[in-house]
Amino acid sequence: MAERFIKKALLLTTGICILILQKGNGQCCAGGSGCSITGEASTGVLQKRQIELSTNFQFISTDKFYKRDRVAPDGERTFDSYNSSYQYFRLGYGISENFTLSVEGGYYFLKKETGLDNNPSTTYSSKGIGDLILFPRYDILNHTRGNIHHEITVGMGYKVPLGSYNDSTGNIEPFSGQTYYVSKPTSVQLSSGAQDIIFYAFLFRGNTVKNLNFFANAYYIKKGWNPNGEKLGDYASVAIFAGKSFFKRLGITMQLRYEWVDTMKINESVLLFGKPSNYFPEATGYKKIFLTPQISYTFGKFTFFAASDFPIYQFLNSSDYYTQVGSRHQTTVGLTFRLFAVKGVKQDSGTTTLYSCPMHPEVTSSRPGQCPTCGMDLELKK
Repeated sequence: MAERFIKKALLLTTGICILILQKGNGQCCAGGSGCSITGEASTGVLQKRQIELSTNFQFISTDKFYKRDRVAPDGERTFDSYNSSYQYFRLGYGISENFTLSVEGGYYFLKKETGLDNNPSTTYSSKGIGDLILFPRYDILNHTRGNIHHEITVGMGYKVPLGSYNDSTGNIEPFSGQTYYVSKPTSVQLSSGAQDIIFYAFLFRGNTVKNLNFFANAYYIKKGWNPNGEKLGDYASVAIFAGKSFFKRLGITMQLRYEWVDTMKINESVLLFGKPSNYFPEATGYKKIFLTPQISYTFGKFTFFAASDFPIYQFLNSSDYYTQVGSRHQTTVGLTFRLFAVKGVKQDSGTTTLYSCPMHPEVTSSRPGQCPTCGMDLELKK
């Protein structure tokens, strides 16, 4: 009964998400991605009682500034460069054959905005814990006919703000010797300080014999207001993937992704003392297209992967006075480990399709997956 209610709720929210995506074009504020989910995020559900431990390291570096879809001259930079390094963690558990819950979060080793001409008084940095994300996903379709497997997954996540969003830095006034404090730019804050809702959809079509897979995902993140009266722009993305595995261990995937982020909003009634000098809402929000190759290698129960984003189109909101930093270098490397809470995978009763491990024939399943004993892909029994 509870599972049926969850299914209906996720179907409704995904329908709303798709309607919004059809109207929109999807970002955040200068210097980073607007998506709360990091790394190898295109996924369906786990098998029942399967546990996933995953981590990835994401590195971002850029010194390119844009006015709309053109690179701005050096003299029109707002600052020199932006860099971040972030470790992301995910713990997922297959509650049932169709329902998976994951808890996700991470730690920033560095978020840094370097001031013009490397000026230390306008250089800001931070490090520390990011936000916590609760991310349930549900399969509304999981079907295999012959060698072709189809899967449709929907999800609705919730972001709990844990990191700082109102951090400031002290500067000494040269004449009086007193210290005055200036809020750090939003690009180096560890959190937006707001509660966000994440809508997610995943579609998969794969050939279990040719090891050729096509899949797609869509995100819409409804950003909330924080106590400072700030709201980062809502985020949306649509991505399509094509992937093929070789030698049952090596996987190569190509992704084409479109992102849109709305402009930042400021609540004037909350900011009673006027807008801080580092808020330029007119220079936030963007439209971008990325091409992202990814390579993965599975060894036993471990999967190593690496991906790098290559921006092929960028349109960033700007004004006569403020430019916005665009994307340049973004690389992700990660590791995933999967195991079963209960050893062995049993065949569902009443099913005719059966998968088994080539090394451990006693391990069987009614759906594609990995052997809990050796990590090899389960093969369709003929």
